[in-house]
Amino acid sequence: MIDMNGKVVIVTGGTRGIGLEIVRTFCESGAKVVLFGSREETVLKAVEELKTEGKEVHGYFPNLSDYESVLSVIEEVHNLYGHIDVLINNAGISANKKIEDTTSEDFKNIMDLNVNAIFNTSKAVVPFMKENKGGVILNTSSMVSIYGQPSGVGYPASKFAVNGVTKSLARELAPFNIRVNAVAPGITNTEMVAKLPKEMIEPLIKTIPLGRIGEPKDIANAFLFLASDMASYITGVILSVDGAARN
Repeated sequence: MIDMNGKVVIVTGGTRGIGLEIVRTFCESGAKVVLFGSREETVLKAVEELKTEGKEVHGYFPNLSDYESVLSVIEEVHNLYGHIDVLINNAGISANKKIEDTTSEDFKNIMDLNVNAIFNTSKAVVPFMKENKGGVILNTSSMVSIYGQPSGVGYPASKFAVNGVTKSLARELAPFNIRVNAVAPGITNTEMVAKLPKEMIEPLIKTIPLGRIGEPKDIANAFLFLASDMASYITGVILSVDGAARN
């Protein structure tokens, strides 16, 4: 097990699915974890669930598309612990509408949460990481950031942007010992995927050379590795975790 004892980790989109598993994994590694969610009720539910597992976390629900809201909570986390070591930008929404059915507001909403939120949280946390003489920022990308998808143009567009933010911030922040990477998951066994019919999932599995879809733990472990000192010379990387599904 990678040891993150004493590290303070913020995880956005940490109330369910991959995000919740990331929170679990970092708790198990010894980190002090703060999760962000979109609503008070989902945050409270996730925190309570983790507490029943013996994991102590704090939860907040800032408006990630509003910089002042984000900054206020980031400052509160910093005041609580005295430092922030890792920021994981996992919050996001997907889309699958064809372009003629997608409104400008739909597209804007995707960009607000999938891209603008990353800018806001990163901007808020960087001064504290510089003060701490180092840190790690990790973003959730997607396999569609490399290959696109048949419909729902806003989602892959936002993830292409996530990759650009990741690579650019890696170059900008490297002199301050702040590493920036992204994880690009493939099809993952979340609640949403579990609800899909077998006739839809089984053909997809056949396209994956490893012969299975990913588990949330597979993705969480990739984040843990990139956040750890084992990845101390890795920055500006988009790490695909997709079982070699390249189509």
